[in-house]
Formats: sequence, C-alpha cells, structure tokens
Amino acid sequence: MLSAKRIGRREFLGSLGGGLLVLCSLGEDLNAQESGGARRREAGHELPEDVAAWLHIAPNGEITAFTGKVEVGQNVRTSLTQAVADELRCSPSMVRLVMGDTALTPWDMGTFGSRTTPTMAPVMRKMAGTARQQLLTAAAQKWSADPKSLEVKNACVINSAIKKSASFGELAGSIDWVHVVGDSGYVTAPSNWQVAGQSVPKVNAREIVMGKHKYASDQKRAGLVYGAVLRPPSFGATLTSLNTAAASAISGVKVVHDGDFVGVTAPNEQIASQALAAIHATWQEKPQISSAELFTYIKPNGPSPAVTANGNPAKTLNARYTIAYIAHVPLEPRAAVAEWTEDKLTVWTGTQRPFGVRSELASEFKIPENQVHVIMPDTGSAYGGKHTGECAIEAARLAKAVGKPVKLVWTREEEFTWAYLRPAGVIEIDSGIGGDGALMAWEFHNYMSGPSGLPTPYEVPVKKEQFHQVESPLREGSYRGLAATANHFARESHMDDLAALAGMNPLAFRLRNLQNPRLKAVLIAATDKFGWSKVKSSKNTAFGLACGTEKGGYVAACAQITIDKNRDVHVDRVVEAWECGAIVNPEHLKNQVEGAIVMGLGGALFEAIDFANGRILNPHLAQYRVPRFSDAPKIEVILLDRKDTPSAGAGETPIVCIAPAIGNAIFAATGLRIRSMPILPTFRA
Repeated sequence: MLSAKRIGRREFLGSLGGGLLVLCSLGEDLNAQESGGARRREAGHELPEDVAAWLHIAPNGEITAFTGKVEVGQNVRTSLTQAVADELRCSPSMVRLVMGDTALTPWDMGTFGSRTTPTMAPVMRKMAGTARQQLLTAAAQKWSADPKSLEVKNACVINSAIKKSASFGELAGSIDWVHVVGDSGYVTAPSNWQVAGQSVPKVNAREIVMGKHKYASDQKRAGLVYGAVLRPPSFGATLTSLNTAAASAISGVKVVHDGDFVGVTAPNEQIASQALAAIHATWQEKPQISSAELFTYIKPNGPSPAVTANGNPAKTLNARYTIAYIAHVPLEPRAAVAEWTEDKLTVWTGTQRPFGVRSELASEFKIPENQVHVIMPDTGSAYGGKHTGECAIEAARLAKAVGKPVKLVWTREEEFTWAYLRPAGVIEIDSGIGGDGALMAWEFHNYMSGPSGLPTPYEVPVKKEQFHQVESPLREGSYRGLAATANHFARESHMDDLAALAGMNPLAFRLRNLQNPRLKAVLIAATDKFGWSKVKSSKNTAFGLACGTEKGGYVAACAQITIDKNRDVHVDRVVEAWECGAIVNPEHLKNQVEGAIVMGLGGALFEAIDFANGRILNPHLAQYRVPRFSDAPKIEVILLDRKDTPSAGAGETPIVCIAPAIGNAIFAATGLRIRSMPILPTFRA
C-alpha cells in the first residue's frame, strides 16, 4: 500500500478519488492498569475535536473506513467492517477497513481493555448511518421523492416507483459534506441488524491462510539489513567494558554503541547473530530477589490497610492467595522494520498502540510526532503484551546509526525476558456468613496484582475491597483480563470454601447471595447445560464451577477434571456461558471464548516465570509450559444474546473463571484447597 515515499491522509484520499469524508469526536476512558495508561495523553488529544473517525466513498463506489484500532487476532477487523456494512446496507466485501496507521487513521489511544466493540463500533455505526441518511436525502432531491419511499441496498439508493437507482459513488460527489457530523439518531438498533449479528467469515482469512498477509517481520525495504541487540545478563546491569573488534571484522557487519545500548546490523539474521556472539562485554550486576522469595516480599512492601468491622457473622473464614508472574507468549514475538528518510521515520511494527509508539519514537529521537509514521500490519496475537515500542525504538536506533532500513525480530528468549509480564500478587480475604448462608462481611485486599475485577458481584452488607500498589521486582504490565483472573480466582475459590462452611451446594450458595440478573442468567445457563444437579464428585473425577463479571461481560464456567495416581490433573470438559449484550458475530465470539478457556488453562495449572538475581530462568518454550493440544478439554460454549443491551467487548473476561472452576473441582475431589496460581506445583507437592 505504501511506497518509500511517506503518504499522508490527503494523498491517500486523493488516491481513492473525491467523495465523502465524515468526521466525529471520540473520547475513551483509560483503565489505570493498562500498560501505558499512566502516561498523559499527547498534547491536544484531550479535546474531542482532535479525535476523528471517518469514512470515504469514492466516485467508483469504493467504501473505505478508517480506525486507529488494530487487529491482533481478536477479529475486530471483521466486526467493525460488519458495523459499517450494516449501516450502509451493503455486503462486508464492499467495505475496506484501514487500521492502525498513524498517517491515515484517526488518533486512537490504543486497542486494549475490550474497548473496541463498546466504543469504536458505535462511532463507526454513527458515521455510516449518517452517510446513509445523507445519501438518501441526495437521492430524494434528485428524484423529487420522499426519502422514506427509497431503499438502500448494495451501496445504492433504489427508487422502486420509477425503477431507478443511484450508486453511492454517484451521489456522494453531489453533496457538500463539509459541515456533516455524526448523528446517533440514524444508528440501526440491534434488533434490526442485517449484517451484524451474523457469523460473517474473517474478512482477510484467505490472505492469512494462503500466506499472502505481510506481518511486520515480512516487510521488505530496499537496502534492508538485519539487526540484533546485545542484552545485559540481568535486569539493571550496567556495561563496564566492551570489545567489538571481532564483530566489526565480520564482512557486512556494523556495530552500534551508544551508552549501554550495543547492537549490530548485518546482511542476514545468521550473520547478525554471529556478530553479536563475537562481542565481549562485562557488566556490573546487582543482587535481586528470586521467585522463591516473591510472596514474602510483596505484602511487607505495600501499605498497611486499616481494619474493618466484620458485621458480627456467625462463621468467619480468612485466607491468603498467591499469583505468579506469567508471560504472554504471543505466537509472533516483537518485530519492527525502521526506515529513515532524511529526518523522517517510518516504522512497521506489531503493537496495540500505534499512536503511543509514535509518541515514544518522537520522544526518543527528539523529533515532532508528525515526522514519525507508525504502520501496524495485522499482528499474530498480543494478549495485552504489545502496548510499548521497545523493538521499534531499537530498530530505529540501529537504522539511524547505519543509514539503512533495519529489521529487528526479537527471539523467543528476548520475548520472555525483556517484555513485561502479567503482575504477580498476594490476595487476602477476611469474610463471614450468617447462619442462613448469607454473606455478612467481606474484606478483600489485593497486593500488587491489580484492581481489575476487584469488586464482588455478591450482595454483602459490610465490605471493603482495596488494591495496594507494590514496587514489582520484575517488569509488569497488561495481560488478557488484567488482574481480573487473579481476583476471580481468589474470590470464587473463597466462595466455595464459604459454601462448605455453610454446608451448602456451591451453586445454591452463590444463588443465595446473588441479585444481579445477568450474572444469575449465565450461572444458571452453564450449570443447566453441564448437568450440575446430576453430577457428584469422587476422588478421581470431580466437578467445579465459578462465575463473575468484568468489563460489561458476564461469565460462568463448569469444569470436569480427572486426577491420576501421579496427582496430575486433566481438564476433561468445560461448559462456559457468556453474555456481553448484543452479539455482533456469533462464530467469532465463540472462538474468543474457546481461546480464552484454553489460554486460561496455562495460568491456572502450570504457567509461572522462574527468576533469580534479575535473570529469567525459564525463557524458552522447552522450559516454560504452555497449553498443548493434549491439554484441551471438550469445550461447550453457550452464548446469551441480549439485543436490548449494548455490545460489550469479549476478548478478556471469558478467561477469568477457568482457574477457580478447576481449583474448586480439585477441592471437591480431595478436600484440599489450593490457593496459588498456578495450581499444579502446590497440588503435587
């Protein structure tokens, strides 16, 4: 799409031809736990008029929509295309969606927090609905007809009475669009959706399957060389001596040294690796804590909360839960291609925040943001792990130093070691119940893991729920579901223990303390499908459940497990009910839920970062266990479609219930409560 020449919005629209351009304002709330969320927005972006979503209809009828959101496997390219096509009453194949290009798309805070569907889709709908109404009005004026007598279909306005039609391309050029702004009054209600609500196939699936899609690491530039960066042996180590003579002697190699940054460029990746290995460096390191000391470190290094009255319950239960660091392990590690043209920089990279990375690059090289162009090709997964632009900055430093385009692709070891991790944490719960099984008191303290999913959905008259920030020994950041997985694990494990204390069935105990009708609905749907009332746990086969809510979604899961003689746990069956308002694409939503369940198995059972003295000790897939095909259970997904409720995002919250459901099944089988994630190391011990 882009040549070496930088193309801006004006030139790009010129290449599409004259037509419609619609602008609107969009503001988004920041989730405080999201990586990069603590940064102030770039100057000017606080004002609504500085954020625009737009749509272009060319004279030939080609429809192009633009969004700063990005595609990282969650299928928002398809769902947003459906939104535009739905309002324009055309096939999704007639809409081209440009995403995550800082020179072409509206500014956007980033793709995170399950915010694309609830925030961007309504904007795209508003713009497309406004365009549809303007085109209807133009056609009505052309034919001296009542707009209500006309029909919009297949990117045309049709007048059945006189058997005539006019294409969008014909009509768009006849309208003065300068003062046209979005009007939500033209948005189609979910009950009347025609394109949305259907299982439309992934719009670029063929290109991906056939290998035609170009990821960041596939980009080719004239004169391209390959980069590699020398990493210190531990976090915080400082360079004390450096000998690059052997590396510099290798044909085609250039060594770049700037402070503690040392890197090489070479004609190919193999030579770059050889050159890196030929560098001799010494470092000054500092002692740091290990994973074995982590959970004794966390609480003493946080604030001391005040004690809360407990409401005089009949029975009390206090417990402590621990959550390990885990890695994102994206299929596609960080990659970037950087190219300088005089004092202007273009970077192709896989990131969830193209405009955030643009700001990082501008700051690093002390140039205006309008001299930085970040292009985000659809990327092979992120899971919250690609908010920041380290790889892009490194590639750009190398490219600037050698005067050539540079491709830098992180190794799997670099991805494990130098990317940020899901936060570890300690959670403490003090609780009490009445003689009738009603919750009376609830005090919940999360140290370091995060506030997402912190509030209990259960009714309780006396409660206190707090997140306490602690300085993390390792670099931490966003992860799928943020801390909602940790907080649900602790809460739902504790609810099962309280049910046992009350002498009640775990399902009956939850229903006794729930009033939220949406959460009740998914809990009943999951347990009915699972056959909860008919199952009974034994020491080898057992059953557990959990439920919760976060980011506008409601979820409940039931798990069936088998425990063998070696105390190995296999998850045989999972039934999960999910509700997130009006469903945009049932098949893709089902895929999201299934993927969340499988990914959640890793953090629930065995994933954990092992570290000591600033080193990651298991930075390879041979050492860091992730779910395999043999781990996958039979999965049954129940989708509750609420046409009366706005659509919420679904990329994160379906992950939160699998860990507590498994833990509760283990408790049902053995009477042993495992209060740590991952579960298996403690259970086997």
